[in-house]
Parts: sequence; structure tokens; C-alpha cells
Amino acid sequence: MMAGNALQAVLDKASREPAAPAAEPIRKRAAPKPANAARPAKVTPTPSPEGAAAAPAKFYRPSRDNRRFVGGHFDPAVGKQLRLIAVEDDTTVQALLEEALDLLFVKKGRQKIADLAK
Repeated sequence: MMAGNALQAVLDKASREPAAPAAEPIRKRAAPKPANAARPAKVTPTPSPEGAAAAPAKFYRPSRDNRRFVGGHFDPAVGKQLRLIAVEDDTTVQALLEEALDLLFVKKGRQKIADLAK
């Protein structure tokens, strides 16, 4: 004998039982404001003398002086492979990227980065 379908059994049971009381009605979202509606002006807090001392100073990295961030969005496998190569070569991802850009610049007939840093 074949076992009954569990889903069909639940549906059959539900059809035999009286309907449960309705749940709380779903609330509708507020209508969006028109695009030309006036917006309140942004309030910029003025720091108090005692508040200025409590705020932490921005972290300063001297190694980033005269440097510019160059980045991109890549597949996670690219980042993983780059870190693995850095570990295998006992170097940093930064150094590998500098080497890769040096190779690109030489290929395109430009000056190497390492020459600019010196």
C-alpha cells in the first residue's frame, strides 16, 4: 500500500475545519510625498568646547603621505589568489600590485612606478 501524500492530507484537513478568525488587517503604506515637497533644512550641529576634546582625532598614517588609492571591484577569487601569491612570495598585496602595474606600464611604453617612487 502506498503512503498518503502529506500535503494533500493537510489540505483535506483544512477544508474540513471551519475557517479561523481573520487576522489583524494589513496596514497600508503611507503615500509617497511629491517630489516638489519642501524638505526641512539639514541641521549641522556646532561642537561645544568640551565636545571637541571628547571627539577622537583622525588617525594619521604617514605611510600614505603623497599617495592615492587606486582600486577596483573584482571577483572574490581574484582577491584570494592575490593574497595566496603574497603569502607564497612572503610579500604584500600592495607590493604585488605595484609589480603588476610596473609590468603594465612597461608594456604600454610608460615609466615604471618604482622609478617614480625613488
